[in-house]
Amino acid sequence: MNTILTQSAADLSAALAAGETTSVELTGACLERIAEVDGAVHAFLHVDAEGALAEAAASDARRAAGSPAHALDGVPIAVKDVLATEGLPTTCGSAILRGWLPPYDATVVARLKAAGLPILGKTNMDEFAMGSSTEHSAYGPTHNPWDLDRIPGGSGGGSAAAVAAFEAPLALGTDTGGSIRQPGAVTGTVGVKPTYGGVSRYGLVAMASSLDQVGPVTRTVLDAALLHELIGGHDPRDSTSVDQPLPGLVAAARRGASGALAGVRIGVVKELGGKGYQDGVLVRFTEALDLLVAAGAEVVEVSCPHFVHALAAYYLIMPSEASSNLAKFDAMRYGLRVLPEHVEDPSAEDVMRASRDAGFGDEVKRRIILGTYALSSGYYDAYYGQAQKVRTLIARDFEQAFGVADVLVSPTAPTTAFKLGEKLDDPIEMYLNDLATIPANLAGVPGISVPSGLADEDGLPAGFQVLAPALADDRCYRVGAALEAALREKWGGPLLDQAPSLTAASRNTTGASA
Repeated sequence: MNTILTQSAADLSAALAAGETTSVELTGACLERIAEVDGAVHAFLHVDAEGALAEAAASDARRAAGSPAHALDGVPIAVKDVLATEGLPTTCGSAILRGWLPPYDATVVARLKAAGLPILGKTNMDEFAMGSSTEHSAYGPTHNPWDLDRIPGGSGGGSAAAVAAFEAPLALGTDTGGSIRQPGAVTGTVGVKPTYGGVSRYGLVAMASSLDQVGPVTRTVLDAALLHELIGGHDPRDSTSVDQPLPGLVAAARRGASGALAGVRIGVVKELGGKGYQDGVLVRFTEALDLLVAAGAEVVEVSCPHFVHALAAYYLIMPSEASSNLAKFDAMRYGLRVLPEHVEDPSAEDVMRASRDAGFGDEVKRRIILGTYALSSGYYDAYYGQAQKVRTLIARDFEQAFGVADVLVSPTAPTTAFKLGEKLDDPIEMYLNDLATIPANLAGVPGISVPSGLADEDGLPAGFQVLAPALADDRCYRVGAALEAALREKWGGPLLDQAPSLTAASRNTTGASA
């Protein structure tokens, strides 16, 4: 593997600025790596080699003229396939959108292009972001680079795996109930869910509009801050966009990397640990907490009693919104259209039924049915209405907890990566993977997952989650960077340096589509 691929995005930016490398060289190295290993990892659904190299050449020309568009100008990036990209396939991991070419860019994609980041391609995901393992993709599962027999998390496992496998230094994901943070935890990468409304959702194919949030997937906390500042900020095309400037995220990450946390109060959430959590995950969490105390932080235990109902509330609110959002895939305007068999003169309803049956996978159908039921007459108040009341109580728990702590912490996911197929037949077991991440989405607060080490039982990565009040994303970066710095000193380098290489024997010859 080309050693340039192991560098952080911040270091690559510095190398580009110093003329030590070119964007064409860097982008070409990423494309070579994708061709080499993605047949085994399957992080990408579509690779745009021609477009990425063209943008890389344009970036090199800007730098040669002394006018780079951004500090990250020329650093390649991968984009989750739920974000609209003009002229590139956007399938959301679903057969119903196979081959769809959007006529516009999502706001975050437009900002990437304006800043000069070559887009390597679109990453694999659970269909319409419904899943915790990236096994519910219509195009096959993604594999965890740490162990190809295990899941990379979900729904954004493709983005996390691309970063962990050194196929891309940066990626974009989306987080509805943990779909950035949980993949980050199980692949040893950094994943951030920004404050709801802090990053534009325009051009994001919605699953649950009140929960979805775009965010960065990277190998370092500083890289996440750089990318977050690039894509974040107000967007008048998004009615949920917050019209306030972002706090200083990069400055907070740099401050945290110095290791000083004196005066920072860290709240350990009593309800996010213990029973149901893997022993090795809890051991690494406790060790990380000790490092934060050594850096000067004060630790207090906080109770958020309504968090125990978060999973149940989420799996009523999210399917209800998904049922509504996915109604537009009706075979009338775009996407898959299937004519029903043995029907001589099919009605629009016949075509719609046949197309949705053929185009949607089992998990999407399950959630549509659940959501439609929860919204139906006679059940709305008993289910959806009650879930929204619980959501309010969870938000109040956060408010009270942040009254005594600056940030809240927990393990990101209760276990390390499980084996492919292990939980496919048990949806409840699959849903439990988001136990610790869902509360943040229900309340709209920001969160970051930082690698906390390898669990003793299986040698696989675990994650440490930091949550902050809404619009205080900088606190996540400060504490996350302090932990990262302390752990790197302990490990002697990044956690991903300990990842097993993808050997030739583990690869196949089926690369991502070009």
